[in-house]
Amino acid sequence: MQRAVVLTIANQKGGVGKTTTAVSVGAALARAGKRVLLLDLDPHANASIHLRLYPEETPYTTYDVFMAQIPESPALWQQVRIVHESAGFDVVPGSVRLAELEIDLRERPGKGAVLRTALEAVRQEYDYIVLDCPPHVGILLVNALVAADWLIIPIQTDFLALHGLKLLFDTIGVLNKILPAPVRYRVLPTLYDKRAGACSRVLELLSRKMGHSMFATTIGMDTRFREASAHGRVIYEIAPNSRGAKQYEALAQEIMAL
Repeated sequence: MQRAVVLTIANQKGGVGKTTTAVSVGAALARAGKRVLLLDLDPHANASIHLRLYPEETPYTTYDVFMAQIPESPALWQQVRIVHESAGFDVVPGSVRLAELEIDLRERPGKGAVLRTALEAVRQEYDYIVLDCPPHVGILLVNALVAADWLIIPIQTDFLALHGLKLLFDTIGVLNKILPAPVRYRVLPTLYDKRAGACSRVLELLSRKMGHSMFATTIGMDTRFREASAHGRVIYEIAPNSRGAKQYEALAQEIMAL
């Protein structure tokens, strides 16, 4: 039986479009007929709030997945999952308590693989599992990278954003020394403004450096993403024919071809 492909959306720099990518590509894959589960691993719970799932109103969150005595228990997943009908996929909301995991898991054996173990209970129920990550190195990012089948790295087409890419590659290099197989990744250029020469230069540089490790799709600037977030919707609910919506549809097609 087919097992879900785990897509980890991560970059150690904030403001590069991680949450927009996680939510939008999840919705695009769902629109393509795929069964999708999104986990919000960020203590700020931006993906959850984007989908109008407020941490203070949700009794179970991704924190419970990490703290469960038997994280791979099907009963646990029945509790923590929320069916988000309008977005088209299932969600496990984030929680501010995720910030406590560095201490809570300090003495736990195999603490870097807790999430990978937990996901085994649901991997046959989905085609894709999307992990929205916080922008800093820690137990959450390590768990997300260890669980990943593919790491998707959104990177703003800005020279300052290139530093965050280097930091993430340093982390991947450390993990690759202990993982049975190297972390596979693709870079996704985001927030591209074709009117800005600097953006074009960064995009050209990324293409030259990354080669086949970069998606062909580039995500441009589109105010409709901001509007969708303000309304607690995915972009396909408010502007399905917008440029940004079409770009994430193209990205979903690339992901399905990996």
